[in-house]
Amino acid sequence: MRVLIAPDKFAGTLTALEAADAIAAGWRRQRPDDELDLAPMADGGPGFVDVLHAALGGEQLATTVTGPTGRSVPATILLVGDTAYVEGAQACGLHLTRGEGAESATTVGVGELVAAALDSSARSIVVGLGGSGTNDGGAGLLTALGATADVPLDAGAAALDGIGSVDLEPARTRLGEVRLVAATDVDNPLTGLFGATKVFGPQKGIPDERLPVVDGWLEQFAAVADRRTSLEPGAGAAGGLGFALLALGAAREPGIGLVAEAVRLGERARLADLVVTGEGAFDVSSRAGKVPYGVAEVAAESLRPCVAIAGQVLIGSREMRALGVESAYSLVDLVGEERAFADPAGALAEVAARVARTWSR
Repeated sequence: MRVLIAPDKFAGTLTALEAADAIAAGWRRQRPDDELDLAPMADGGPGFVDVLHAALGGEQLATTVTGPTGRSVPATILLVGDTAYVEGAQACGLHLTRGEGAESATTVGVGELVAAALDSSARSIVVGLGGSGTNDGGAGLLTALGATADVPLDAGAAALDGIGSVDLEPARTRLGEVRLVAATDVDNPLTGLFGATKVFGPQKGIPDERLPVVDGWLEQFAAVADRRTSLEPGAGAAGGLGFALLALGAAREPGIGLVAEAVRLGERARLADLVVTGEGAFDVSSRAGKVPYGVAEVAAESLRPCVAIAGQVLIGSREMRALGVESAYSLVDLVGEERAFADPAGALAEVAARVARTWSR
């Protein structure tokens, strides 16, 4: 039997590459004769560059940029031909803020990554969006590329209060003829009920009572920067980084689709008998551009069954099948929460062995 293993990261415990290896180890333990094809996945968030490097090769350029709190952090640019891939979360990820200080957290480092990619002579720059701990509307990115305003753009959302003017032309000039791509599956606008702050702010540590205030700062920013673009789908991605990139003329491409194409997921699914995916938490939000839903769609197009292994499964069988997943297995339910977090790779391998017993012919 041929099995395609295509998981996302298990946030906080395993990278996508580690998760794929763990699933494969458990599967081989139970069904050593099965042929396994490992295709670690990402959706534009953490792991985006590593997954693409594993699939495409290319040159990795190490650099240091400004983190969300102002401290320097390491980051990597992947250069494949004349295309540069950068991962926004490396410079402004939630793992760097730990859910604190979102109102003052900055995306300057993401702009520095784009600038470094420009210096590498890339003709196309793809920015993976997701997993951010910032909520500054991409103001930091813009100022790192040369934009100016009558308030500081490098001090987070709070500094945008009272903004009266902003000039994006220096940033657009800096980009020149380079093609810019925002890789995200998030459809949210920048502001409002379904905007970056209201939907994603709480997971970044913004208290409920502060959400209208922070959203109001981004409303002010959008009013002087580019109101029409702030309403576009994807403008609310990564705390508004999507807005900043779109305002600079970026095209928006689905992150999971971009990675799926890079790893030739459709072609590999057609050669498989079964597709196995996974992520940290499999829930209703998985439909919003998450890896399991994207992988399940590809599996369905190839007429192959898809099953999922997750740290937690928080939806019922009806919703699961609506996402295109035949069955989902929870590490917490099957091996216990303590084991799942203490030994995530071992726990994932153990559950994968159980799945192999059920699904491998």
